[in-house]
Amino acid sequence: MKPSRRVLRLCLITAAALLLYLPGLGRPALWEPDEGRYAEIAREMYVSGDYVTPRNDFVRYFEKPPLMYWAETASIAAFGTNEFAVRLPAALCSAGQVTVVAALADVMLGPAGALLAAVALALSPLFFGFARFATLDPGLSFFMVAALGAFYAAAHREDFGSGAGRRWFWVAAAMLAMGTLTKGPVALLLVGAVALAWLISEGRAREALRMPWVSSIALFCAITVPWFVMVAERNPGFLRFFFIHEHVDRYLDSTEHGWGPWFFVPIVLAGTWPWFFFVPLGVREMSRSDERARSDLRFLLIWFGLIFVFFSIPRSKLGEYILPAIPALAILAGLGMKTVLGFDAARIRRTFGRFAALNLALASGAAAALLIAGHRLPPALVRDGLMIAATVALTVLICLAIAWGRHARAAVLALALGMVVAMGLASRAREDAAALSTYRNLAHQAAHHLKPGCVLASYRHFVQSLPFYTHYREALVSFRGELAPFSRSPDATASFIPNDNDLKRRWASGVCMVLIANRRDLPYLFKELAPTPTVVGCEGKKFALVNDPASAPDPDCEARAPRPSPSAR
Repeated sequence: MKPSRRVLRLCLITAAALLLYLPGLGRPALWEPDEGRYAEIAREMYVSGDYVTPRNDFVRYFEKPPLMYWAETASIAAFGTNEFAVRLPAALCSAGQVTVVAALADVMLGPAGALLAAVALALSPLFFGFARFATLDPGLSFFMVAALGAFYAAAHREDFGSGAGRRWFWVAAAMLAMGTLTKGPVALLLVGAVALAWLISEGRAREALRMPWVSSIALFCAITVPWFVMVAERNPGFLRFFFIHEHVDRYLDSTEHGWGPWFFVPIVLAGTWPWFFFVPLGVREMSRSDERARSDLRFLLIWFGLIFVFFSIPRSKLGEYILPAIPALAILAGLGMKTVLGFDAARIRRTFGRFAALNLALASGAAAALLIAGHRLPPALVRDGLMIAATVALTVLICLAIAWGRHARAAVLALALGMVVAMGLASRAREDAAALSTYRNLAHQAAHHLKPGCVLASYRHFVQSLPFYTHYREALVSFRGELAPFSRSPDATASFIPNDNDLKRRWASGVCMVLIANRRDLPYLFKELAPTPTVVGCEGKKFALVNDPASAPDPDCEARAPRPSPSAR
């Protein structure tokens, strides 16, 4: 195959991925807490001009390195302070990852397998969802997958460790450096473990000595060390906090999230469905093929397995942590679908028959669960869920009908198109779920009452998107949360109101204040604060209160706000 045709195919795949991820990217409000946090850190970098020390609510915040913040800041500079700008880097990294996986699958499986692997990755629900979410994990996943792809390319060169092989190692080192600047040394640890474990499985462990270690380490350090040096010089205590607290203590700690070792099993199955159905076929096909294919299978299984096990060990974990492992499954799913295309008519019918039966059962179960428990969810979200289930059911029935006519390629195409529709409905469902964990409307309501000199505060919680939408610092009342490690520094004072007595004093001082409070705290605040708060906005479980009696209340929110009982008065 001519290189020019491969490049053209990869460009078309990249364009298709961008068409999936970019439309409507800025419509949903920022989801709490992650999107609000990372968006605001980038905004504060942009307005302050300090690109060395990350800050959240203007408090030094060292949980993560700055690369994706820098990317979001550049996007804000280009497109303004909005949701599209802060989500764009994740979308671009996701599209880039689809391209890398297609290039790797092209070498392993050929052009048809590459296209199918790209489809399986791009339209996996978990991958699609985080491609449109302003968080750091799509960036980390892209750099890890690119590093693994570069290592694979180097390991299959005859000039392993020299010539073009050495250049591929340099690419891997650069990608690992970028991954380290995205989310810390986990990129280096996991990619290095996968590479070493695969070399050992191949009986090639000694070849590790031929790698261009000196030049690769020099390149890695040239990219990563400058920021670490600068931020450590400006912020005493940073190195210990970042490397020990954030990466050792949190890995071993079980106080955050607290999920068991089974956590990623349903995440992987649901997050890669329906493409996971074809993974066992891909594994079987590779295991029965020649030695090169079996070597590729070991590489993919080690890739997925080590990442899966590593993130399953700690109790503190989130679903998006597994993103770097998903591409290995996508390549196996691509081969599984390619294998189905080569079946005879009877096997095609049996395969798609089982596929349709399983998906119809899952769609029916999901629809039944929504109908039974849907009263706890917004009606629009229940409707969206039912439409997704119906879309899946209709899609698999169409696939079965097409496959029954021995048109396997058309059946796979119909499945891909059906998933595009389902992902579109899922995007709408995210917008309809806004009341569950977004506060854009509340922020805009509060902003109408903010003017220079006003204080924006939140009572015993932290609405991370408020500063992003209002451009005001948020003073946390009787709460420090994740800002606690550096909350005692002098530059953080304005971000905290230490206790309720201090809140009462400021509220009564005549200084303009907008206070965001949870519904459950309103009776207490109405009883304790003078002048009596005026309710000027609400969204979900949160309300906006002001201390200006002349402000006009919002009638709907006022009616929803619980008051203290007469005996409490």
